Amino acid sequence: MGRKSKAQPPRGERKPKDGGKKFKQKPCMFCQDHIDFVDYKDVNLLRRYMSDRSKIKARRVNGNCVQHQSDVAMAIKTARELALLPFATKVTSSRGGGRGGGGGRGREDRGPGRDDRPARPGPGDAPPPARAGASGESDAGDSAGAGSDGTGGAGGDPGGSDDAVSNLTDAGAQ
Repeated sequence: MGRKSKAQPPRGERKPKDGGKKFKQKPCMFCQDHIDFVDYKDVNLLRRYMSDRSKIKARRVNGNCVQHQSDVAMAIKTARELALLPFATKVTSSRGGGRGGGGGRGREDRGPGRDDRPARPGPGDAPPPARAGASGESDAGDSAGAGSDGTGGAGGDPGGSDDAVSNLTDAGAQ
């Protein structure tokens, strides 16, 4: 009382990928015209077997036989090395493909680019960090290093500093 299964082909046998479609193969132009060899200097002939991006077209697209497709490929490669044909051609298109999907957003739709941003200061351009209690700026009219507590800029430091000692000696001399 097992389950009835659909009729399947025995294991190892699969139906062909093309689904049994019949198509007419293109005839090899070189075999039809009885051409003995493919000349690498005949650039117009070789361009017919290259795509718009200068790639060699496949044999199923060209319709060449195996031997002549190999000859065409070698002739194209030789012509490329001798600079008769380009290795690659950049194709410009109206579509904005490429990275980012190109969903209609151009550069002008985006925010500011790298060139539009203000320059960031480098490690040598930045001013030194301000210390606590020191303003870093002094006017010519002020006595250099004079603190607000009248200690001559020594702050709360009992030992003082060289500037504080010179300020005290200058103040005592007056």
